[in-house]
Amino acid sequence: MSFEKLWADQSAIGRDAETGGYTRGGWTPSEREATTWFLDQCAARDLSVESDGLGNLIAWWGVADRPGVVTGSHLDSVIDGGAFDGPLGVVSALAAVDQLRRDGFTPSVPIGVGAFVEEEGSRFGMPCLGSRVAAGVLPAEKALALSDRQGVTLAAALEAAGTDPAGVGPSPLLERMGTFVELHVEQGRGLTAPVGVASSIWPHGRYRFTFEGEANHAGTTLMEDRHDPMLTYAMTALAANKQARLAGARATFGRLSVEPNGTNAVPSRVIAWLDARAADTATLESLLAAITRQAVERAERDGTTVAVVPESVSPIVDFPAGLRDRLVGVLDGAPVLPTGAGHDAGVFSAAGIPTAMLFVRNPTGISHSPAEFAEEDDCLAGVEALAAVLKDLAQ
Repeated sequence: MSFEKLWADQSAIGRDAETGGYTRGGWTPSEREATTWFLDQCAARDLSVESDGLGNLIAWWGVADRPGVVTGSHLDSVIDGGAFDGPLGVVSALAAVDQLRRDGFTPSVPIGVGAFVEEEGSRFGMPCLGSRVAAGVLPAEKALALSDRQGVTLAAALEAAGTDPAGVGPSPLLERMGTFVELHVEQGRGLTAPVGVASSIWPHGRYRFTFEGEANHAGTTLMEDRHDPMLTYAMTALAANKQARLAGARATFGRLSVEPNGTNAVPSRVIAWLDARAADTATLESLLAAITRQAVERAERDGTTVAVVPESVSPIVDFPAGLRDRLVGVLDGAPVLPTGAGHDAGVFSAAGIPTAMLFVRNPTGISHSPAEFAEEDDCLAGVEALAAVLKDLAQ
């Protein structure tokens, strides 16, 4: 089946007709529908599908009796996200296998197509949830206790989806991942050629800032008598923006919870989640320290308090130079670039699996938005590149 047909088949799943964005949170109906689509495509190709206790999937071309070459990505999305982040890697993997079969190629080792769950962490707040649990980085008991914004735990979500939480834990799938190659849309404007190769993933983290103050009447409380945590938060958000610019890093407050959340009430509590990223660990740590220091200083002036808790922190990932250079050679000198975005590939690489990434050009640089885009010709070039890489690694 052609890439174009595969892409069209799954492109309506979870898409909002008004915004054009996608919402496929882990174990929600739209994400389950996308997973069913994937399983149907694997069955149509006579691929043997294996699943672990959390629902990570690898569909094998060839008998999976020894470590093989795995490619793929994820099918979930951020809230109102783009079409390409995740699904492009899964669709391209299926299309690349189709192409190799049409070419009459017979792999010497099995080739697997993977679909890994809750990579974005949009429902349970933990990025790369599926791969972290699979690699043993995130203990099962901690993962199962995570809850979504409605208070539903991961354990309950799995039960509702027909999965026994007792089976969650480090995945046997990783034992047969001899090499992993993830194709992904580039999520910035660093790539000017149709296809590139990743050198590294920036260190990054998610941090929960809790600002505590005193609820009071918005109309009767004098400005000088207030202990307003929203004010402390607002100044912290401005500080984060300034510090990130000074450091050449990234800092984003993109999620907020306010109590009691009344229009005519001074808040008692504001919880804000910071996403911070930098080119190296020292810069990331310095950035967080600077933001935290300014938050505390502002809280002292506002008569409020602030507490900072890291929810997830990922160290820098440098992909193996030998494998990276091999892909560059196969692709006739494709450009090499780092990324500030996190990926399952980073988790698998840190777990000791030889890992590489291919990027497909993003002409606007926009991602995690309905405006995310990649030209069809570049997507087709990505399939060609992935097929060439799989052929080289599996022969």
